Amino acid sequence: MGFFSKLFGGKSKSANSEVEALVEKTLGGIIEKAQFELSFELSTEKDDDGSTTLAIQFSGADEEILKDKKGQMLDAFQLFLKRVIQHNFPEDKTNITVDCGGYRDESANALIERAENLKAICIEQGKSVYYRALPPKDRKVVHQYLAKDPRVKSRSLGDGLYKKIKIYPAKGGNSAGNEEVAHD
Repeated sequence: MGFFSKLFGGKSKSANSEVEALVEKTLGGIIEKAQFELSFELSTEKDDDGSTTLAIQFSGADEEILKDKKGQMLDAFQLFLKRVIQHNFPEDKTNITVDCGGYRDESANALIERAENLKAICIEQGKSVYYRALPPKDRKVVHQYLAKDPRVKSRSLGDGLYKKIKIYPAKGGNSAGNEEVAHD
């Protein structure tokens, strides 16, 4: 039985320890097959909504490979692990986050810093401003940040995967209940 056939065996019930064991086995196999010089640490958190978040933190000599090209390899690991869990534990609601050396926080902070600058311009000039085209995960960070300020609204514009974000003044900008935020 090969490495991938072991992964996609298909179980029906979920237990956190079983999910963690599957993730550890999967990551160990990938790191071994790809001959990465990486190690990883797993941590589990219970979320307010009853779901579980499994956080994976990579470290080692090959960290830069994971962070290269705007973290695409981190995203690939995260998506792959999510699919493996979904296949083996269809009823499970475990979320996966994969990071390496604080890359995700640095990336989110850079997005928020730019959004803050654009928001200030929007408020100061009372006109719409536009954030460059971003992928869905980055747009979500920006929309969630802007939703906290009732003076502005935001929405995604365009077709395809990458869309611009329009940031515009909210009408009667003092009420926190009139926010219109597009998430995708």
